[in-house]
Amino acid sequence: MRTSVPAVADIDAPLAALRAELRLPSVFPDDVLAEAAAATWDPAGRVDARDLALVTLDPAGSRDLDQAFVIERRGAGHRLSYAIADVAAFVAPGGAVDAEAHRRGETIYLPDGRVPLHPPVLSEGAASLLPGADRPAVLWQLDLDDSGELTATDVRRAIVRSRAQLDYVSLQQQQGEIFALLQEVGERRLVLERERGGVSLPVPEQQVDGDGTSWTLTYRATLPVEDWNAQLSLVTGMAAARLMLDQGVGLLRTMPPPAADVVASLRRSASALNVSWPAATSYSEFVRTLDASVPAQAAMLRLASVLFRGAGYVAFDGAPPAQQTHSAVAAPYAHATAPLRRLADRYVSECCLAACAGVEVPEWARTALPALPRAMAEADQRAHAADRAVIDIAESLVLQLRVGEVFRGVVVEADGSRGEIQLAEPAVRARLRGDGLVLGTVVNARLTVCDVARREVEFTVVG
Repeated sequence: MRTSVPAVADIDAPLAALRAELRLPSVFPDDVLAEAAAATWDPAGRVDARDLALVTLDPAGSRDLDQAFVIERRGAGHRLSYAIADVAAFVAPGGAVDAEAHRRGETIYLPDGRVPLHPPVLSEGAASLLPGADRPAVLWQLDLDDSGELTATDVRRAIVRSRAQLDYVSLQQQQGEIFALLQEVGERRLVLERERGGVSLPVPEQQVDGDGTSWTLTYRATLPVEDWNAQLSLVTGMAAARLMLDQGVGLLRTMPPPAADVVASLRRSASALNVSWPAATSYSEFVRTLDASVPAQAAMLRLASVLFRGAGYVAFDGAPPAQQTHSAVAAPYAHATAPLRRLADRYVSECCLAACAGVEVPEWARTALPALPRAMAEADQRAHAADRAVIDIAESLVLQLRVGEVFRGVVVEADGSRGEIQLAEPAVRARLRGDGLVLGTVVNARLTVCDVARREVEFTVVG
């Protein structure tokens, strides 16, 4: 569902206010830009892997290309060659670029432009795996058997050259050999994910798109090729976690399992919504059965987001951490495949390269590990705050001329007289007031509050 923000809306001013509120930097310091512009990489000691027919797969128009892959059949299984941008080839430990990356933590995406982790001369230029150019990479070679299980892992520094820059929509439409191989591996890995109890929430994403002059607010479901592509990153992250745990030093991405009382509460909500949740069915299996197009199930999906809280990073050097697994992945896992956009991944690469080579982790990387969980937590918090605020801005702009109108929507949260409503058109989720709100019901609600400056929208049930 696509909803245009009215032409009279000025989204630039609220976005500027948001940048100031979150203290998002607008430019890089001069010394950072100078160091990035002068950075070069050394081909010595790298495997020449330019014969691999690597391609990238990202949203259309992307320039910060972290990953390139090629999948080859090996008997009944596959070999995944996965090249990850080698940011460390350009960033001097303790230098200006490194220090600024630690302050930023990760790239933040806004409708009017990104707030990048690294200067664009690197993230969209010299370090990006753009097609037709020789690039330094951390090359993973992962062998998978006929069920998709990982049987062998190798990581080394390489020189690569991507053949093409693909985007999700075009690949889904055109299909072909790359599509077929990605589907084979992706579907096998999805089966394994279900078997081990991994899960993701199948909720259509609310997002704001813009071209600089016009903006749209949408609910967007992922394409199958995106889900398959995500499995490439997941299997690499799982392989990275295993290497680091075996070596005894590294940085994991973890999330504790939901507490029993939380699951019990959700079961009671499912019962109240008349959504079937058999006693023998785990929460991961149950969530997979929900359909966001069904009002009661849409409400259940919204409530189920509580199961996916508490994700964070844990560094270790010596004894393994008490919490090793990521409950949504249902396995030990690490962020390893997006170093242009996320600080932690550069350090994970160094730990894994050392593990495969049988050498010590470089001292600059090892000594930085203990401080990374806090730096990444702060960066995640800023990014999540920015994402939510952008949606709030767009919703208020869409509705600012419609105060007093009545809309139809689904009650997706309810606590006495307060809750949350999800509209299909426009693509809005907002606060709701009314007596005796009942989860999963379809209601008529009047727009009573719409404040663009405060990013507030509120409806009141009528009838």
